[in-house]
Amino acid sequence: MIFLMDTQKIEMGLTGYGVFFLSFGMILLFDKALLAVGNVFFVAGLAFVIGLQRTFRFFFQKPKMKAIGFFLGGVFVVLVGWPLIGMIFEIYGFFLMFKGFFLMVIGFIGRLPVFGFLLNLPGICR
Repeated sequence: MIFLMDTQKIEMGLTGYGVFFLSFGMILLFDKALLAVGNVFFVAGLAFVIGLQRTFRFFFQKPKMKAIGFFLGGVFVVLVGWPLIGMIFEIYGFFLMFKGFFLMVIGFIGRLPVFGFLLNLPGICR
């Protein structure tokens, strides 16, 4: 069993609520209020989970400025009131930020027996 301190519970709760509200906002056809609340909770939870200094270091790296611009610009556009366009910007920025991680995950899945065969089919991944 994992024991969490009270601050860790709050951090994970903020992040979890952010993911929930973002998912629920997309399910309800891009409801701008739910997406805005989800964005605020997710970014705040992320900042508290990894720490404020690490968050600033991550978000303001020189090679990731384009990705961060799209992500935070998408958050701003959702808060302004254009949820579909904002979510497109956010998703694009998210994939740009974590593209190295996604490539590593696909490489790992490619070594698994059943999934590796599916990923090696013509036109799927390579």
